[in-house]
Amino acid sequence: MPLSAIREFFKWEAAGGILLIIAAALALVLDNSPLASLYDRILTLQISVSIGEVAIAKPLLLWINDGLMAVFFLLIGLEVKREILEGELSSRDQIVLPLAAAVGGMVVPALIYVAFNRGNSEALAGWAIPAATDIAFALGILSLLGSRVPTSLKVFLTALAIIDDLGAIIIIAMFYTANLSTTALTLAALAIAGLVTLNRFGVNRLAPYVLVGALLWVFVLKSGVHATLAGVAVGLAVPLRPRRRGDRSLLRHLEHELHPWVAFMILPLFAFANAGLHLLDLPAAGFVDPVALGIATGLFVGKQIGVFGFAAVLILLGLARMPEGANWRGLYGVSVLTGIGFTMSLFIGTLAFDDIGYANTLRLGVLGGSLASAVLGYLVLGRSGGRRRSPDPMRTKSGH
Repeated sequence: MPLSAIREFFKWEAAGGILLIIAAALALVLDNSPLASLYDRILTLQISVSIGEVAIAKPLLLWINDGLMAVFFLLIGLEVKREILEGELSSRDQIVLPLAAAVGGMVVPALIYVAFNRGNSEALAGWAIPAATDIAFALGILSLLGSRVPTSLKVFLTALAIIDDLGAIIIIAMFYTANLSTTALTLAALAIAGLVTLNRFGVNRLAPYVLVGALLWVFVLKSGVHATLAGVAVGLAVPLRPRRRGDRSLLRHLEHELHPWVAFMILPLFAFANAGLHLLDLPAAGFVDPVALGIATGLFVGKQIGVFGFAAVLILLGLARMPEGANWRGLYGVSVLTGIGFTMSLFIGTLAFDDIGYANTLRLGVLGGSLASAVLGYLVLGRSGGRRRSPDPMRTKSGH
């Protein structure tokens, strides 16, 4: 991946992570103030869109979670495709360490959550909640540390988070679907076939993909499969390499255009809409609820054990190398930061629990585990130094 592309990616994600923190804090303040009823009324505002006999009516909260988040997943699809074809996931040497770390970071937190909630079949539906990492939030924390964190660790965290996102997509597709509509699924399959056809014929204009993608979103929404997966399908269909010399890469162009919208509008809106936690009405038992404890412990303890443990085993066995310029303390600090689940954990939680009674325990667990991971990760990395004091190549040319 070109150095300029890495620099720009980190710039967007870091700034977006800081904005995420502000949006989440604002939601918490509003939900515990005299304006709490206004906050709730805004999120439950019904919005309807209809064309002929086809109508979609949802509260604003679900338009954000099902609609805007589909654009977020579109960006993930674009990033995954680019990384697999020519980026950090394109060769065995590059993929082995973040792949093993990502697997450990999904398996161990899930097992911890299951251990806390065994015997409660309803609560067990949330097993995947602590398995997710919020790349924007984590890179936002890294941005506060500047050159004290080697670029190699930032690249490692980015590759790990992309694999983590891909795992989350697979989990959502396999385990978090409602009653399926055969008709809607058939229409969705036809729309996907249309996207594949556009790709095979080398169509390098955005409009056809947007049009077919919008239809796919509607069909998937009506099918019972979560609508955000339509965004992933569109992202994977967009061509990376143009057929004609001199044409722009449609995938790179779309990825560049979407980054600021996702980082500065979509994810902060999602955080604002989903991070509200009415602490005044939260019973003391909520802090020791198995669901909240399973999520918080899975994120804070499970993530660092899974990521650092799996990565350390590969490095010690000689199957992978320590990221360039990094040391064990730095690798551990980044592993702790992967426990910031926030956006994706909250999102999976909204799919896992239909019962509104789980809303507060979900948010309490995610916010608690993510906050603890952010604080400890920052403290560990703040006192971490690389094996040698080589300048950060991302900062050398800019002079900062």
